[in-house]
Amino acid sequence: MAEKRKTYTSAAVKNRYAAKNYDRINLFVKKGQRDAIKQRAEALGMSLNEYITGLVRSDMGISNDN
Repeated sequence: MAEKRKTYTSAAVKNRYAAKNYDRINLFVKKGQRDAIKQRAEALGMSLNEYITGLVRSDMGISNDN
């Protein structure tokens, strides 16, 4: 009989990779602010995560090249 291989879903693989390589920060904003922040990020051609991390890095004086 053929040996069964353990299969992983794409989401499970991505979640394992993210857990190993990234820290998670939960951010709370008042209702409605998320949409306003997201719209600003999109207007700049960025994702919400790129926009927020870019602002934090800028404030800390860290180059976005790293």
